[in-house]
Amino acid sequence: MVKSIFNWTFSEVTKFLKAKGFTHSHVKGSHYFYNGRINHIARIVQVPFHGSKVLKSRTFKAIVVQSGISLKDWLEQG
Repeated sequence: MVKSIFNWTFSEVTKFLKAKGFTHSHVKGSHYFYNGRINHIARIVQVPFHGSKVLKSRTFKAIVVQSGISLKDWLEQG
């Protein structure tokens, strides 16, 4: 399936982040936090877990901004 901003799940996002060098930090309620460095800048990314549901596009865009990884990279490698 071709990736767009409308069809990412929790497991796909976390798999992508781990491939980019992010590590799981902690959990607070239903939100998982991942730490990593992009371009020598420390980043914290919050990913909500709601089963196998697809993330809302606005939520996915916020994750992209938090990660510091370009949307183009997300969509090409996803």
